[in-house]
Amino acid sequence: MDVISLLWLLPVVFMFHDFEEILTVEAWGNKHGPAITASLSPALRKRMAPLMGMTTRGFAMDVLFVYILIVGVTFVAVFLEFYWPYLAVLAVFLLHVFTHLAQSIVLKLYTPGVVTAVLLAFPYSLYAFYRLLHEGIVSEADIGWSLLLLLILTPPLVWGLMKKRTRHKHSEE
Repeated sequence: MDVISLLWLLPVVFMFHDFEEILTVEAWGNKHGPAITASLSPALRKRMAPLMGMTTRGFAMDVLFVYILIVGVTFVAVFLEFYWPYLAVLAVFLLHVFTHLAQSIVLKLYTPGVVTAVLLAFPYSLYAFYRLLHEGIVSEADIGWSLLLLLILTPPLVWGLMKKRTRHKHSEE
């Protein structure tokens, strides 16, 4: 597979992964959410409640935002040959696999997205990092700078998504 195809595979693999989540998140939250939130401390319950009550539509809107971001960083990597944002997103995608695994292990049950995280996201992410490094397209320093970019940009992005979910949850009540 050529490198351009490898780069464009990220949005494709992301969507396969997120289709699993989109198709299962609402029913899963309705079934398991009340028991999970009841087992949490009041402070944590307040933060997690919007996640447990996620609707298919609300989750799909979040996925659309992330998908646009992924297509954008892929476009920049392919056409401008600037890889740091792509590497940062790829790192998040790889780390996200472990979030799914940890959720399933801690809860001792299937969680939305765990199957495609393990079968698609994990091998694709590792292979993409390997190929980009092995072919000299990026260096270890590029990965380091992209991780710094990740550390700077992730908190405001996560905060924005959480605020949107809380605001959306209140408007539905």
